[in-house]
Amino acid sequence: MTFFRNVVWFCKGLKEYTKSGFETASKKFNPSDLEVSCNGQSYMITGANSGLGKQTALEIAKKGGTVHLVCRNPKFAEEAQKEIQDVSNNSNIYVHILDMSDPKAVRSFAEGFSEPLNVLINNAGCMVNQRTLTEDGFEKNFATNTLGTHVLTENLIPNLLKTSSDEKPRVVIVSSGGMLTQKLNMDDLNFEKGNFDGTTAYAQNKRQQIIMTEQYANQYPDIFWASMHPGWADTPAVRTSMPEFYEKMKDKLRTVEQGADTIIWLACSKSALENTNGLFYQDRQPVSTHLPFAQSRSNAEECKQFMAKLDEFSKIAFDAKKDNK
Repeated sequence: MTFFRNVVWFCKGLKEYTKSGFETASKKFNPSDLEVSCNGQSYMITGANSGLGKQTALEIAKKGGTVHLVCRNPKFAEEAQKEIQDVSNNSNIYVHILDMSDPKAVRSFAEGFSEPLNVLINNAGCMVNQRTLTEDGFEKNFATNTLGTHVLTENLIPNLLKTSSDEKPRVVIVSSGGMLTQKLNMDDLNFEKGNFDGTTAYAQNKRQQIIMTEQYANQYPDIFWASMHPGWADTPAVRTSMPEFYEKMKDKLRTVEQGADTIIWLACSKSALENTNGLFYQDRQPVSTHLPFAQSRSNAEECKQFMAKLDEFSKIAFDAKKDNK
């Protein structure tokens, strides 16, 4: 079944996820959807010093939004901040240094962030190709892509709900079409069994993010929730984490502007809010989270157990922090 999923997914990708796929899809876009002002709105973007996160931050800054860049590397974060401020002529760009793979630090940051927040964009991610454990004992990809996203999101719910805007606050999770090759594996969340493969771990994390988005939408209906696939875009992360894929596909990859388009649309447009909560998007349209006949669906109980496990892992990390004080 895994081989079947991979073949069907790659064929789908060649048609839809490439630069030409975007050009075809964009013919149906409504240009006025992004002719909006973000003045008075506060946006937080993780992984915002390069690639899709940086492009998203830049476009929102151009529209007048206040942007909080959450980044791991201080040097790159400050360089991105200055560039965004200069290009957008918007000084309301702020840097927060945070390692998303450290759930203790993520929770501490979120609890210390006291400002109202209109939009949270969970963009930070990694693809580590050798199994590496954090100091809390979590596999690095899972800790960053899944657990860190969960801890940040859950702890910023109060900030999202105290905004004064007439529009619903929003949370956008940047997932990946690679998740279509995976079914949630509750038996090995930390990738302790079998031979480790970073690409598979990443795709499994992205499947987890889809389930998280759907579950959040049920739990917090006063917030607009969406996950999305940016397509195959030419970003620094793709070049470093998937060098063979990049070399084979570099002439077909989307630009960073094309990859970020749907993130910006979900974060800013009024049109996005007209859709059902908790959906998965590609090129401004809700799309299926499963390939035909792929047997990748999880039942409601499995999804519930998964979210409970994330809460359990979050508590373990936080309790460890208290014990070490």
